[in-house]
Amino acid sequence: MSDPHIHASHPALIARLKRADGHLRAVIEMLAAGKPCLDVAQQLQAVEKAVANAKRALIHDHLDHCLDTEGSDTDRAELKAIARYL
Repeated sequence: MSDPHIHASHPALIARLKRADGHLRAVIEMLAAGKPCLDVAQQLQAVEKAVANAKRALIHDHLDHCLDTEGSDTDRAELKAIARYL
């Protein structure tokens, strides 16, 4: 098994995603309770933005800390692969 791949930014990302998870659970409860669609859509937008921001932060951190500045062929391939998620 490989060593864990942990960055200094990961605890903050985990906290951010846990908040998004809480918001998503609230959206599910809102739907079950029959809350107005406008309110539900607003909360879904907040969840979507929180997840997108977490993804962006993870990718930027990866680019800053995991890829060599010399740009080996392996790093270029990895950059292309992760850039698909931006």
